[in-house]
Amino acid sequence: MANLEAYREYQRIEDLEEDSPPGEEDLLLHVPEGLKDSWHHIKNLDNFFTRIYHFHQKNGFACMMLSEFFELVQFLFVVTFTTFLVNCVEYDVLFANRAVNHTGSGHNPLDRSKVTISDALLPSQQCTERIQDNSWIIFLLIMAAVFWIYRLIKVFCNVLSYWEIRQFYIKALKIRMDELCNFTWQEVQDRLISLQREQQMCIHKKELTELDIYHRILRFKNYMVAMINKSLLPVQLQLPLLGNVVFLTQGLKYNFELILFWGPGSLFQNKWNLHSKYKRSSNRLELAQQLSRVILLMGVANLLLCPFILVWQILYAFFSYTEIIRREPGSLGARRWSLYGRLYLRHFNELNHELHGRLGRGYKPTSKYMNSFTSPLFTVLAKNIAFFSGSVLAVLIALTVYDEDVLTVQHILTVITVLGVVITITRSFIPDEHMVWCPEQLLQCMLAHIHYMPDHWRGTANKSETRDEVAQLFQYKAVFILEELLSPIVTPFILIFLLRNKSLEIIDFFRNFTVEVVGVGDICSFAQMDIRRHGNPTWMSEGQTEASVYQQAENGKTELSLMHFTIKNPHWQPPLESSVFISHLKEKVHHDAEGGPSTQLLLSEAPLCTSLQSNESGTGPDNLLASVLAHPVLTASGLQGRDRCFIPPSTAASAAASVLASLSTSQFPHGSHRGRPLRHQTSSAHPESTMYCSDRTVFDSMSISDSHLRSNTLHSEFASAEMSLHAIYMHELHQQTSHPQRSSGHWQHNPMPMTELHSNTATPVQLGGWQEEEEEDVGEQEINSGSTPKQATGTPH
Repeated sequence: MANLEAYREYQRIEDLEEDSPPGEEDLLLHVPEGLKDSWHHIKNLDNFFTRIYHFHQKNGFACMMLSEFFELVQFLFVVTFTTFLVNCVEYDVLFANRAVNHTGSGHNPLDRSKVTISDALLPSQQCTERIQDNSWIIFLLIMAAVFWIYRLIKVFCNVLSYWEIRQFYIKALKIRMDELCNFTWQEVQDRLISLQREQQMCIHKKELTELDIYHRILRFKNYMVAMINKSLLPVQLQLPLLGNVVFLTQGLKYNFELILFWGPGSLFQNKWNLHSKYKRSSNRLELAQQLSRVILLMGVANLLLCPFILVWQILYAFFSYTEIIRREPGSLGARRWSLYGRLYLRHFNELNHELHGRLGRGYKPTSKYMNSFTSPLFTVLAKNIAFFSGSVLAVLIALTVYDEDVLTVQHILTVITVLGVVITITRSFIPDEHMVWCPEQLLQCMLAHIHYMPDHWRGTANKSETRDEVAQLFQYKAVFILEELLSPIVTPFILIFLLRNKSLEIIDFFRNFTVEVVGVGDICSFAQMDIRRHGNPTWMSEGQTEASVYQQAENGKTELSLMHFTIKNPHWQPPLESSVFISHLKEKVHHDAEGGPSTQLLLSEAPLCTSLQSNESGTGPDNLLASVLAHPVLTASGLQGRDRCFIPPSTAASAAASVLASLSTSQFPHGSHRGRPLRHQTSSAHPESTMYCSDRTVFDSMSISDSHLRSNTLHSEFASAEMSLHAIYMHELHQQTSHPQRSSGHWQHNPMPMTELHSNTATPVQLGGWQEEEEEDVGEQEINSGSTPKQATGTPH
């Protein structure tokens, strides 16, 4: 049983009292005459918005249904082909262990030694008899048939479901299928929000916000991100010899979601409401025991199904990867973001395509960082193994060139193939002797894209411990395949022996961190990105947050998620606390920009910085980011600028502040050219502008036309670059606050403490199109935009 202090930490965050939005009665009674056959009052908006999102991301009805069809065909092929290989092939004849009589009529006597494919195949009648005589095969085929029929019914339902979504896109959103690929998700989302005002898809709110839509699509995903952030799920294992190992596979993740969200005995009674009994602390122990039994039953079920799942995993991996490994053996040495890494690095309220794009941009710098580590022992072994294997392979190739009959020697092709694979694998362990890396710079470049980095990584980028922790987020593809193959065996034991022990903590987590929002339902409170409830004082939230250590999100996830969501959704109106936090951050950026290098200077060194960072592209956003990352190295080295004068040293934070103070992703005011802007006003006349006023010299130096600059692609690239700069800047400030001894001495010039910002800001600053609303009582403010929790009894639809 948890002690008294721990129990006090588990007390539920009190819900805010609020009535339903005014005018809801009219919404329930009034249905416009022309909308009777439209999308008014959709009962399951979670499912509806999720299908709309998937429809857009998977490129429409035809692509989705074709994918579903081929999934059915793939399953049928694997089962049929495997059954055929097991029961209908005469392997003694195929391997020439038994002679075949070719003396019958119609056979050439000269071809007696040749075995044809038809010789190794059993007649259809004999094959059928062998299948019928094997009761085990029949049982497996029946199970496979039942599962395939279930999938067929599900595909048929999906066809009807996504046909409805297709009609919704065409009739309601006015987007034709041939134009779907030309629309970004933000544009589709804007049309959804506009449509709500006309058709009231959600009857509990007059208007939807971007955050409402994100909440519904990512309701359960935000819970998973929060549980990984708070280290609640048992995915880190301490194993003998191997030490700390992270194990999270698709099968294990599926079981977590099945137990907690939508399976039998889950905590949610439907897609949008947590069972009321889990919101009360009086019966927490009883509920923990009940959850423990559910986990035990699920673990036993996984244990019983383990052989079947394992066989399927092996067959699927064999058919999927064998040809790739034969063609490109080095593909096993390629890296990919692990499933744990995707949850650890994911912001609250970050959609899949946003996460994939961000991690895709971070792939190259992370690969370079991992490749900067070499093992001298492995290098020596790899060179010698490659030498011996290459020598043997060279002789065999020379013999086959001299006489092709060498290929008829038994297993000679196998030996040549294996030697080729061994050489390819060993060469991946041999580093480029001419390449020199700076681990700290690579780690900083990696941080710019992944946005999260534990504090103890700073200053230890060249240590193997840091490299091993990065490898948990960025794993080898071979490790991924191995983990998926082991998943059916390991998953039951994790559920039975580890997850069950977390039952009480899980119950307390869902009680403490679940809030109800009007028109949305029960969501994870971390997803509100509420600085007051979940902010961390060392991440610029000092004086604004009331959260205890237990309530704070780790690694600044609340603050970074808020900035990411704000940049990605410039029309969104944050609640009061979030607006104040953004205003303070904005003021500090402009204050620090006064003491930082000018934007002109940064961009003048952009080509050199880009070269140092080994970035192949030279676009505006890439140049900005590369300049900020490399500028402290250039200035610290005493290099001269373009004006032939020495540049005083500066940090990445001051350089990031200078660029942020002048960066704008969409609107660029015409005015006189300035070396560095000191203004920090934004105009509500430009609703798509971001936090900072633009410096025209920045974009003039990039030689980008206004028409090109307003394109959606470039807008997205500049938004990503802006968020990367925010991540660098906020991490630097966090290090200064939590580890002042690690801060550079040059950073300390002309500081502006956050407490001074708090005292100087009596009223919230209006942020370029964000209309802030003052509340009489901040602690009891109402939810009009789905951004603040409340205590309600109505069921959202």
